[in-house]
Amino acid sequence: MTRGSQLDAVVDTIASALDAEVCAVGRVSGGDVAEAFRVELGDRRVVFAKTRAGAPADFFDTEARGLRWLRQAEALPVPEVLFVGTAPPMLVLAWIDETARRPTTDVDFGRALAALHLSGAPCFGREDRRRTGSRGLPNEPVATWSEFFAEQRLLPLARLASDEGALPAATVTMLETVAHRLSEFGAADEAPARLHGDLWACNRIIDAAGKSWLIDPAAHGGHREFDLAMMQLFGGWADDVFGAYHEVAPLETDWRDRVGLHQLAPLAVHAIKFGGSYVRATTETARRYC
Repeated sequence: MTRGSQLDAVVDTIASALDAEVCAVGRVSGGDVAEAFRVELGDRRVVFAKTRAGAPADFFDTEARGLRWLRQAEALPVPEVLFVGTAPPMLVLAWIDETARRPTTDVDFGRALAALHLSGAPCFGREDRRRTGSRGLPNEPVATWSEFFAEQRLLPLARLASDEGALPAATVTMLETVAHRLSEFGAADEAPARLHGDLWACNRIIDAAGKSWLIDPAAHGGHREFDLAMMQLFGGWADDVFGAYHEVAPLETDWRDRVGLHQLAPLAVHAIKFGGSYVRATTETARRYC
């Protein structure tokens, strides 16, 4: 994007929506979907804005709804949604300055994440039925985790992987087999938790006070073990987080046996998007639960 094209439209829209002059714009790195910017306003506010050329008009609306829903729980800090635009598609949030963690940061985060999960969700999936993630996975509201994870995660991903030739036929069959065996693995009768839905380490920002903020959610009602499994897929989280979480919301004694089960969905997504080692990881993980 060059100044004088879509970026001009973004700047003009921010100025109008927030009723402030835009004084400076700097590009922010990170992310594989949108272009992001740090924007300084004439009233001394600083905001975060992101956009995506060629995206549907309502591209950022689902993310904005997810941020607001997580923020409503008042368990963890979530940036305020200041504006959601359609022409061009864009999302504007309050800016959070990042810094290094403090000694209490991880313990505080574990306890707060437990509180977020315990704040609950009205269903597995989303009441608004909005799809989430880079592959637009469905979030139709259902009553049980087994139905949700099978019908709206593993089976759609198996079809996508088959259609795109992203996984071997044998691995696709294993995903389908696991989807039909979910009730056998235990802990399937928990009430739906309020999930971030894409909780890897880069989707947490630590501010100057040592507080952890959540960004970039794929928010939905789901099994709370899913967020914890996602956190362990790519690392970056201290053991103190999980210990503090367990103090507030004790986990089943065998919860670690299901970490790979919950990781099957994000592994399959990465295999479809990137191939490579994710194909082998998806295959090996699926085999453990067949």
